[in-house]
Amino acid sequence: MSESKIRNMEELASVSGISRPTLSKYFNDPESVRASTRKKVEAALETYDYQPNIYAMNQNRRLTKNIGIVVPYLADPFFAEIARVIENLVIQGGFRPILLSSHGGTGQEIENLDSLRSIRPAGVLLAPLGRNSDVAAIERFCADVPTVLFDNSIGDLGEAFFGLDNPQSIKMMVNYLHETGEPPIFFEMRTPTNPNAYKRRNAYIESMEALDLEPKLIQIEGDTWDFEDIGYRGGLEAIRTRQLTTDTVLCSNDRLAIGFLAAAYECGLRVGSGTGCALRVAGHDDHPYARFTCPPLTTVAQDYSAIATRSVEAILKLIESGERAEQRDTTLFEGTLIKRASA
Repeated sequence: MSESKIRNMEELASVSGISRPTLSKYFNDPESVRASTRKKVEAALETYDYQPNIYAMNQNRRLTKNIGIVVPYLADPFFAEIARVIENLVIQGGFRPILLSSHGGTGQEIENLDSLRSIRPAGVLLAPLGRNSDVAAIERFCADVPTVLFDNSIGDLGEAFFGLDNPQSIKMMVNYLHETGEPPIFFEMRTPTNPNAYKRRNAYIESMEALDLEPKLIQIEGDTWDFEDIGYRGGLEAIRTRQLTTDTVLCSNDRLAIGFLAAAYECGLRVGSGTGCALRVAGHDDHPYARFTCPPLTTVAQDYSAIATRSVEAILKLIESGERAEQRDTTLFEGTLIKRASA
């Protein structure tokens, strides 16, 4: 006897406590999950009134079992980590992940999308380059293939977007640095390749003005993904030419901050908030190595797990329904302040 009517697999996952990817894997092939898991799913089906869309499932079986994952630059630890989580979730959902890197290049991003289109994937998870993307090419791709965007949003392209609330995270960091010492200067690339950098620049300016403080930017040269080297060279120049009008530096991302820390060390400047320290330095993203810098880097952590999980859930829902979304779903997750010794 059913307790309540369940309309879709998302609701079944919520009430049963069984993950969305596991349910999807079961309905695609019950034998593909462990016997104990199969019993849990079957018990939930006895309890709740739910029938999967058999027509959509049959239609989906005509597609490949591949889900494409495209990231801007796989050598960037942020994208490597989030891609790892997404890959595992896709596998748990009963699909094969195909992971491609655009290596920071427009041509490679288009080639990746063309390659995926040719194999008729069930869906694609895309973190676009952003400023360097061919927007028209991505729009054509999204029209042909169910696509969920993560990390960087391009207009209203894709069926859904999941990423960080950059204004919230930068405001939180600016307020923290202001409350605990001198207000921060913002250290960034003049023409950043990181698609979220412009949002962080604007958020910094707005946050400083909200505190009745003058925003101050140090914009360094560099247009590649070698952020540590760019941060190091730009940091050396900023320190040696006395561009630092405050003892507090907020870097646009952790990789720039790691380079800046190396520059400060070379210039004989001690970083931290204790006695004898000349500079406080903070970053953004909680790079996997941020806790191991010297000193450990104060930063803002993104919720890798939530962004990855919601992105995969969204693409699985689209595949399962066999229908395109009526409207684009946009979800932004708040960052978490990580206090360490650098600031």
